[in-house]
Amino acid sequence: MNGGARKRCIVAYATAEQQFLWPVEIAATASIAEVIAAARRAAPEAAVPWDTAPVGVFGELRTREAVPADGARIELYRPLAADPRARRRARLTAPRR
Repeated sequence: MNGGARKRCIVAYATAEQQFLWPVEIAATASIAEVIAAARRAAPEAAVPWDTAPVGVFGELRTREAVPADGARIELYRPLAADPRARRRARLTAPRR
């Protein structure tokens, strides 16, 4: 790719109430951190844990230094209230009513 090549990515973040999607066009060599920074500039009012949230691409965890492909959906993950596997185990071991 030449120095002027660009790629398009989507940065996604969801709360229990709302989903946010920010389309970003950036240099083809940009890292996930750079794509997230571009989305942050496009949505400064959104209450998103930009710097601390774990990130992934299409549901797979990645480092912020990784370089996503053109068309990638970069996801910012929020912590779960409880581990779904632990909740399922608790339901199975709880006494029946």
